[in-house]
Amino acid sequence: MTTKSAPATDGDEMKARDSPRAEGSRREASGFEVSVVIPCLDESDTLAACIRVAREAMQSAGIEGEIVVADNGSTDGSVEIALAEGARVVHVATRGYGAALLEGIAEAHGEVVIMGDADLSYDFAEIPRFVERLREGYDLVQGCRLPAGRGTVMPGAMPFLHRWIGNPILSALARLLFRSPVTDIYCGLRGFRREWQMELGQECVGMEFASEMIVKASISQARITEIPVTLHPDGRVSHPPHLRTFRDGWRTLRFFLLFSPRWLFVYPGIALILFGILGYAIALPGLRVGGVQFDVSTLLFATLGALVGHQALILAASAQAYGLREGLLPRNGPVMALLRPRRLETGLVAGLILGLIGVVLLGLAVLQWWSAGFGDLEYPRILRLVIPGMLFTGLGVQTIFGAFHLSLLDTHRR
Repeated sequence: MTTKSAPATDGDEMKARDSPRAEGSRREASGFEVSVVIPCLDESDTLAACIRVAREAMQSAGIEGEIVVADNGSTDGSVEIALAEGARVVHVATRGYGAALLEGIAEAHGEVVIMGDADLSYDFAEIPRFVERLREGYDLVQGCRLPAGRGTVMPGAMPFLHRWIGNPILSALARLLFRSPVTDIYCGLRGFRREWQMELGQECVGMEFASEMIVKASISQARITEIPVTLHPDGRVSHPPHLRTFRDGWRTLRFFLLFSPRWLFVYPGIALILFGILGYAIALPGLRVGGVQFDVSTLLFATLGALVGHQALILAASAQAYGLREGLLPRNGPVMALLRPRRLETGLVAGLILGLIGVVLLGLAVLQWWSAGFGDLEYPRILRLVIPGMLFTGLGVQTIFGAFHLSLLDTHRR
């Protein structure tokens, strides 16, 4: 392995370096096949050992590569240590695990990138195994620390909540929501083709960077494989781990939900609409079931469920349209039908029809009130017109506004 300094480049050269056409010549231009990118924030305890292991692993396997330390503002001498060990340092002003990796990857010179933490929890001697699988044509080679994927967690290497609750549950959610083939989405030791990662369009600057890569890789149907690795205890003694269990776990869950409109909006919306239909079927005729009388109060609950469910479906369509607009969903998917002008006009017509039904029902209620001289009414009877009238009017207004919102999301393509 050889370590080279980054050549001075101007803006045009940087653009050429990162273009897909230039990517194929990266190895010829730099001499590097592999860039090992290590995010760093005050890692003086362990950084030197990580760099040495990574260098020796590449040298022993005959891999031409470089080591890039993406420093996130260290004040403990980590930068000086990295330079003394022959690594190239990229200074990253934006704080965050993902921010450091994004900048480090962007500045890498190799065709493929191996990323890993600087705390000695991962064995960089595994680098040749990752490179071998990438040479086979995979886009992403993901490490797996969990026994479910034949990985190994050494005693004291992973907190109880992370090992038995957080990581397995969030990894299972990734498989359920996005059909991810990965057993351990949080494993920070992974390899990928640099060109492929740049095309993913990753944006998360925090710890959810790792799960964002898995989600977007799964959505884009990338070629992914997983290899078992061993997780060792954190080697740092001067400060605790940067990971915050509940904060980072919530950020990952939030990211999953935002990228899965079906589970966030569609399924709850359908369930609420079915609840509304069932409520109307029982309460509108005033049925008694198992000794329980269902009346206008039930109609109010059913109306609330139907309105909220309908709104959830509109939000789902908007979220899907936004995902399509941002390139997160395939353009030949079912959402395209929602974004055609005729479909939008159909939505407007449907909204007008629903609204008209509601206005007619409310008008009939007013007529009954008028026929009673605007005096007292039999409320259980009159509310069987008023409540459905409010429901259909609300559905009509929501549908019209939703159609215009979808049209707004599609304006940039017309």
